[in-house]
Amino acid sequence: MSEAVLEVAVERWAIAGGFTIARGTKTEAVVVVASITQGGLTGRGECVPYARYGETVDGVAELVRAQAGLVAAGGGRAELAAALPAGAARNALDAALWALEARTAGRPVWALAGLPEPQPVVTAYTLSLGDPAAMAAAAARAAARPLLKVKLGGEGDDERIRAVRAAAPGATLIVDANEAWTEATLERHLAACAAAGVALIEQPLPAAADAVLEGFASPVPLCADESFHGRETLDQVARRYAFVNLKLDKTGGLTEAIAVARAAQERGLGLMVGCMLGTSLAMAPAFLLARWAAFVDLDGPLLLSRDREGGFAFDGSLMQPPPPGLWA
Repeated sequence: MSEAVLEVAVERWAIAGGFTIARGTKTEAVVVVASITQGGLTGRGECVPYARYGETVDGVAELVRAQAGLVAAGGGRAELAAALPAGAARNALDAALWALEARTAGRPVWALAGLPEPQPVVTAYTLSLGDPAAMAAAAARAAARPLLKVKLGGEGDDERIRAVRAAAPGATLIVDANEAWTEATLERHLAACAAAGVALIEQPLPAAADAVLEGFASPVPLCADESFHGRETLDQVARRYAFVNLKLDKTGGLTEAIAVARAAQERGLGLMVGCMLGTSLAMAPAFLLARWAAFVDLDGPLLLSRDREGGFAFDGSLMQPPPPGLWA
């Protein structure tokens, strides 16, 4: 068989109207795409470098390029996991290797991985952080969507969540504080979320300051995001949270995410399948885990000005399985 060839590209995708969380505002999603070609077949994978975890776009792209020798030598997903730490670079390569394997075998990735056959799922739709009036207006425009994810940012969050709930009375709400709350404000914000009927709260406290959640009786289930990375963090997370947000850019790809998901479930943790802000190509591997999750947050393509060709089809917030040509 011919030698496998790795190519790497950096792509920029405009965000519709901008995207604001507690750590700042973005106007574009910058992604790294790995393509591996062998025997006339190509597998692709997309990752989203994230500064919160010390990643840069240039650094991740170079780290992916540095694996060209491993790929050419026939290295697979196991060799990749041994060569690279968990993170965005390994995610892009892991996805590309899965896709190439599926195309070579003529079988879908879900079948090769022993996962349930994908079915349509409802994804959350994210509302950016803003003042209460702006967030209420955004919630009113999205009120027909069944699941809204509300970005919060610290002081004033109780007013924000009340405004969103009033504007979207029928939607299930999950909120994401992105580490913006403090121990001093925790109970006040939790009370506001409970009063609004919020179903889940992501990462209320900074990861370095969440030990106070051990033994804490929250009125709303808490989900670890920044506090949760891989299997090595699960025992600690299980003492502080009820759910984990499974993101492939943190686990280093679908291969490890499958193992992490099973280990989390063994510890009684619920699953949320989430994403960074990328195109449909980045959502496709994560979508395969959606049937294990109580909450799915794969709305990245809905937040872009345009998605890549042949991306996911959405009926409102109902996300159809990925078309065969998108990934694998």
